[in-house]
Amino acid sequence: MPRIDFYTLEPDSPGDRYLLTCRLVERTRAEHLRVLIHCPDLTAARHLDRLLWTWRQASFIPHGLVGQTDHELTPVLIGLDGTPEAQTQVLINLAPAAPPFFSRFARVCEPVDQDPAVRAAARERFRFYRDQGFPPAHHPVRLTPGNADAW
Repeated sequence: MPRIDFYTLEPDSPGDRYLLTCRLVERTRAEHLRVLIHCPDLTAARHLDRLLWTWRQASFIPHGLVGQTDHELTPVLIGLDGTPEAQTQVLINLAPAAPPFFSRFARVCEPVDQDPAVRAAARERFRFYRDQGFPPAHHPVRLTPGNADAW
């Protein structure tokens, strides 16, 4: 049964859910876990791909887009449809709906910012997971200006 965690940026926290995703990926990789980031579309996937290279000078996160990198060698993959299916422990969902393949992961992370549409979709996903028998946890997050690794 996957562990479901919602991470919600506090109203006075700088950044958005994409910066929060970078931080979640960095923390997850510190535990030597493999990550699949599920994006709603190619534009979001490419944005996150660029951001993971530039979000913080001291950080290096080996990652790539599904289909453009060797998924066996790349511990962080960004994709649109849940592939590849092997050896990935953590799913970070950036899509508005819960992905139909979420239950194959040990952990699902749901980053949420202050955008009203993002928050409304997150509430729906929270209810969905709960109603499916996967009780989600909620974690308020405050990123510190100029220091995205403090929270």
